[in-house]
Amino acid sequence: MTVQEDARSRSATRGDGPPERESHARGWRGLGWGFLVKLLLMALVNAIGLSVILGAVRSESWFILGAAIVLLVATDVIYFTKRALPLKYMAPGLIFLLVFQIFSLVYTGYVAFTNYGSGHSGSQAQAVQAALIQAEQRVPDSPSYPLSVVSRGDELGFAIADSDGDVRVGTELEPLSVQPDAEVGGAGAPTEVPGWTVIPRAEVLTDTELQQRVTALRVPVSDDPEEGSIRTRDGTSGAVYLSSLDWDPDTETLTETATGKVYSASDRGSFVAEDGSSLPAGWSVPVGFENFVRAFTDTNYAAPLLQVTVWTFAFAILTTLSSFGLGLLLAIIYNDSRVRGRKLIRTLFILPYAFPVFMSALLWRGMLNPEFGIVNDLLFFGADLNWFQDPTLARFAVLWVNLWLSFPYWFLVCTGALQALPADTLEAAEIDGAGRFRRFRSIMLPLLLVSTAPLAIASFAFSFNNFTLIYLLTGGGPNFAGSTSQLGATDLLINAVYQISGVSGGSSDYGLASALSIIIFIVIGAISAVAFRQTRKLEEMQ
Repeated sequence: MTVQEDARSRSATRGDGPPERESHARGWRGLGWGFLVKLLLMALVNAIGLSVILGAVRSESWFILGAAIVLLVATDVIYFTKRALPLKYMAPGLIFLLVFQIFSLVYTGYVAFTNYGSGHSGSQAQAVQAALIQAEQRVPDSPSYPLSVVSRGDELGFAIADSDGDVRVGTELEPLSVQPDAEVGGAGAPTEVPGWTVIPRAEVLTDTELQQRVTALRVPVSDDPEEGSIRTRDGTSGAVYLSSLDWDPDTETLTETATGKVYSASDRGSFVAEDGSSLPAGWSVPVGFENFVRAFTDTNYAAPLLQVTVWTFAFAILTTLSSFGLGLLLAIIYNDSRVRGRKLIRTLFILPYAFPVFMSALLWRGMLNPEFGIVNDLLFFGADLNWFQDPTLARFAVLWVNLWLSFPYWFLVCTGALQALPADTLEAAEIDGAGRFRRFRSIMLPLLLVSTAPLAIASFAFSFNNFTLIYLLTGGGPNFAGSTSQLGATDLLINAVYQISGVSGGSSDYGLASALSIIIFIVIGAISAVAFRQTRKLEEMQ
């Protein structure tokens, strides 16, 4: 050992000198790029979390606010401490499960027990605001003011030139106030407003989204709501509008100022007068199990929903059995080594499975067209078969197209399962004199079901909710005769949920749609639980 090495050794033993600096350097190097990447990712996660928290505060969504704070704090604790090492790997999956699965299920359950839908959305305060806006009328003696649309960041406002020549500026939250040093153009509208950007009229007239914001904007004339607000129809001139309703928060009533008619808040989320009339604007309130009862008792939905339910079960069962049966039959045939060109034929059979469902559905819709579709011309000698207007034909068409789309999947699954069967067992059965049918029934099918039964359960659940095929092929039609609902003969329960929710247009009833969603969830869950229990019995037999 040299003198220098001995000195470094003694220095390291005492804990002073350059070795200490090297220890610090190694500590910083130990942080490495991994720590920096984690720090950047956590900074991004915290930024997203804070934006969600601020949005929840702004919209007064207290449940979302609490959940966001808990998740953000838990994430920071997990990734900035060394004690929660397993959770570092499990946390992302658990968070996504909570946000996209558990929360969706819980929120759907919550909506199912409310009257949330058209005319009953939001809070009572929002319903009051909507009622006041809907009842707005132009003040008879209000002049028309030259007006300019102004902006300050993302905030829009109005700048008007009043009769005294003063320019007044205001926003939805700030009443009109005099703006000194503003300039007025030849048309009488403000052209320069300090602190604001005047939006050119051409842009207001050509930008559709901006037009909607401008026409929906209401700028209070003053702090007194009784003086009304400025509104514009074209973005170039404005007038004073005042609601014909007066809101009394103490008694929770809206009164028509002209007639004195009083609308009181009811426990059903509506403003109702003594004569039974009500205002269009309402709010969401709990209704208990009413939506579940309506699904079975409402004259508009009970009969159609019963038919839809029966058809849904029939469709799910028939499609699962038919596609499995055809796929298994073809798999047995083309698993025989004596068949020539098996690889090419197998490739051709899986082509329908390779095409996107929406393309296949639209293709078959054209082929089944009664006027120029090739199915009627080639297979039925030009017969006038209206596949989409007759309930029986429409259902048969749906079953056939679904069979064409789904049997290749089972063909692939059964081919793999057949090749995995123990050859010695089949040979022993053949030596014992068992025929082909007996070997299939007693050996092949039970062994196949062990591996394919869980997939069959999943296929049943998928068919139960096969929204895409029905929507693109038949649109749920033809509609039930004599029914006021929009449900049809080929609608599944999931399509009924879509129709009732009003996503496709018209009035919406999210409460009833959510109740049906919960019923579907319970049905599929119960059937799957029973089926998986039976699957375990098959495994025991093996």
